[in-house]
Amino acid sequence: MVRGIGHGIPDMFRMLLMRSQPCPLFSYKKIEASKYEPFLKYFTSTTDKQQPKHENNVTVGNLCRLSVDIRKIRRVKGWVLFKEETFVEEIANILQKIGTNETAIASILERCPEAILCSPAAVNAQIDLWQSVCRNKKELVALIEQFPESFFIVKDQENQKLNINFFQELGLKNVIISRFLTTAPNIFCNSVEKNKQTIKMLQESYLNLGGSQANMRVWLLKLLSQDPFILLNSSTPVKETLEFLQKQGFTDLEVLQLLSKLKGFLFQLSPTSVQESIFFTKNTFKCTDQDLKELILKCPALLYYTVPVLEERIQGLLKEGVSLSQIRETPMVLELTPQIVQFRIRKLNALGYSIRNGNLENLNGTKKEFEFNFGKIQAKKERPIFNPVAPLNVED
Repeated sequence: MVRGIGHGIPDMFRMLLMRSQPCPLFSYKKIEASKYEPFLKYFTSTTDKQQPKHENNVTVGNLCRLSVDIRKIRRVKGWVLFKEETFVEEIANILQKIGTNETAIASILERCPEAILCSPAAVNAQIDLWQSVCRNKKELVALIEQFPESFFIVKDQENQKLNINFFQELGLKNVIISRFLTTAPNIFCNSVEKNKQTIKMLQESYLNLGGSQANMRVWLLKLLSQDPFILLNSSTPVKETLEFLQKQGFTDLEVLQLLSKLKGFLFQLSPTSVQESIFFTKNTFKCTDQDLKELILKCPALLYYTVPVLEERIQGLLKEGVSLSQIRETPMVLELTPQIVQFRIRKLNALGYSIRNGNLENLNGTKKEFEFNFGKIQAKKERPIFNPVAPLNVED
């Protein structure tokens, strides 16, 4: 991934939000495979029909017997408790049979009370589907415990199954597909045809830019493994942006290099926004076209950050005493937010390390990379200036 991508990228919140949000559940079209219908028919909007005036006492009682905290459900998804037909005991029994303990079952139902609206037949079908990409039931149980919404809230099980088969045919390992199911469930809301079209576009772009047929599969699988959310976007912006970069003087090889580094952020670019960022960067660092290309190849974030974001981050570094020449030498530091920069500089200053006179590489990088570099500086500072066990040369 782009170096330091874990820090200071507001767009990452989009990824986190998509990880936590299930597929839309309301106003479904009728699904051909009737065996999946029971899994969905209870997920209807509370405005579709008159909501009962009282909670279902049988449902509440069954949940209480499972030690489920009813107050949590009432606060967030109280509408579930008003449904006339629920499957509390049945769902609990199914989870228990695959090895889920009582505490975990209670936690699952508290965090995803919609589970009790799913028919037992559909839940069993979902278990079979997930089991096809899990090594064993222990792993399956762990995934359901950690991501109950991804498991129970499904728009179209048949579509999910077809997408799993497609990803397996592409060559993605089951461990990667299971990660998609839990952390990127929205990609399974796409039709298989849409996902195939996006994959085809990526393959064509790779080959058109000079990538080899022999390496294409490895490149594609790595790209999907690191950022499955690329499947959620339209392919049109990608084609326009790649053409724009070529017009800016980037060679096919350089554009291919950027394509590999940008990954999912490639879909957020547009020629207009890229042009604005390029113009700002060139004027700020007073660089030639060739210097600009080198800066962008070092730090592709210069393409997808907007001008206000770049300006804020550069000003933040300048206030800390960092020079423009230092930033130009290590542009990847612009991937850090001003808050992270300030925090890291304070930590380094506490060791007597001056960023103004030092290398920004020690400030740069992911949290893990920074902590590693910080540890080396700290160890060097604490190291004795002489070897205490070495013999001293003392003249007689």
